[in-house]
Amino acid sequence: MLQNIARQLTYDPHNPLIFSSGLFMVLFVGFTLVYYLLRNKLTPRIIFVTLFSYYFYYKTSGLCMLLLGGITTTDYLLARALGKSGSQGRRRVLLTLSLAVDLGLLCYFKYANFFGASLAAIVGHNFQPWDIFLPVGISFFTFQSMSYTIDVYRGQLKPLDRWLDYAFYVSFFPQLVAGPIVRARDFAPQIHRPLVITRRMIAAGIYFIIIGLVKKSVISDYISLNFVDRIFDNPLRYTGLENLCGLLGYSMQIYCDFSGYSDMAIGIALLLGYHFPTNFDAPYKSESVTDFWRRWHISLSTWIRDYVYISLGGNRKGKLRTHVNLIVTMLLAGLWHGAGWNFVLWGGLHGVALSGHKWLRENVFRHDRHYHSHGWRRAGAIALTFTLVTLLWIPFRNHSLEAGLHMLHQIVYNFHPEVAAGMIAGYKWVFLLIVLGFAGHCFPLKWQNRLIARLSMCNVVAVAMLLAAVIYLVCQVKSSDIQPFIYFQF
Repeated sequence: MLQNIARQLTYDPHNPLIFSSGLFMVLFVGFTLVYYLLRNKLTPRIIFVTLFSYYFYYKTSGLCMLLLGGITTTDYLLARALGKSGSQGRRRVLLTLSLAVDLGLLCYFKYANFFGASLAAIVGHNFQPWDIFLPVGISFFTFQSMSYTIDVYRGQLKPLDRWLDYAFYVSFFPQLVAGPIVRARDFAPQIHRPLVITRRMIAAGIYFIIIGLVKKSVISDYISLNFVDRIFDNPLRYTGLENLCGLLGYSMQIYCDFSGYSDMAIGIALLLGYHFPTNFDAPYKSESVTDFWRRWHISLSTWIRDYVYISLGGNRKGKLRTHVNLIVTMLLAGLWHGAGWNFVLWGGLHGVALSGHKWLRENVFRHDRHYHSHGWRRAGAIALTFTLVTLLWIPFRNHSLEAGLHMLHQIVYNFHPEVAAGMIAGYKWVFLLIVLGFAGHCFPLKWQNRLIARLSMCNVVAVAMLLAAVIYLVCQVKSSDIQPFIYFQF
């Protein structure tokens, strides 16, 4: 038994620690008890959370937690030097050094094999991928650390006085491996505030954890393993209607996967007394592709806008340069999502779509950037935007252009609507969850706030029991093809 416990508590590359695992639930209960005992002791509490965060990262990426500590220490020291330096030239050198360290490590771990294979293909050599382990969440914590040094360089933020505070910010486990990307200017002021956790924060935290669990561990995982993956793995085996439904399912799967994890991170942070920004705002209700990127993965899209698009010149260098900057920014955004040409293509197509929408808005419709359509025009704009965004998931999900073309071919030339009844009967639970996902996606914000308000009036123990009941129900969700979503065995 002791050996089994030790195996559970040490790093296992095949079973990384995630919020929807039973092990995390058990660890979080123990963590919370100690955390509340330290609620009035600032420095011991920060030390305790930082140590737990590093353990959490160890359970996801092993000794790569040393990489996290290295980036943290390097950027802390460089930002301190930036804050003390009065020479603009020296400040540029310090910022360049910080960016070189962060981007250098990110490029090595995430993109070395991609660039190596691409270069080998150009020169005609056979490339053997290097054995490089990709640390979980490296894109997120390097972006957070980069934003800190850039903000200090721009004079928008004062350097933190203690390394401990900066380590606490960078490693804070709710957002460490999958976001949202929390900027130091938003998080740092919360570090030294007295710990205040209201009944509404507890209610909102439990609400977001429940919603996130359902999105990630029920809807996303189930429709992925039981329908979407089968379609995308071999689109020629299925009719065009099945391919189209698989594509619609993937639209819901990726939304529930990304936003579900963000919801859990936001909820856990609230239970600990910290506020994270909203990361998804009903993106499939967008009126345009521009509106979509204001609602989808907001922490990433605003980061790219502020630190890439604006740094390239934004819209300050003339109209042509503005469109070029948009496309280049989105190419880099695509590459951020994954080391593959399919991600570059996806980002580039989104850049072209953003550029095209901007040109139409300014030169044809002559609307300002705050314009919103109404009535049937709004419904048509939402439908058109959803169609475009859904079609663009094809290059994102397919790792080869050929597979994406096969899917489009089936949809256009081999649709076969007569299979609809059999398909729905065979995948009834999948379609029920897809419909549930879209219904939850359209859940009005005012209804959500009312529900949180009702929960905040309940007894805290009752609300906690509600969370436990939901976790239990998620544990029972099974099929012949997948294991229980949440498990923990000694």
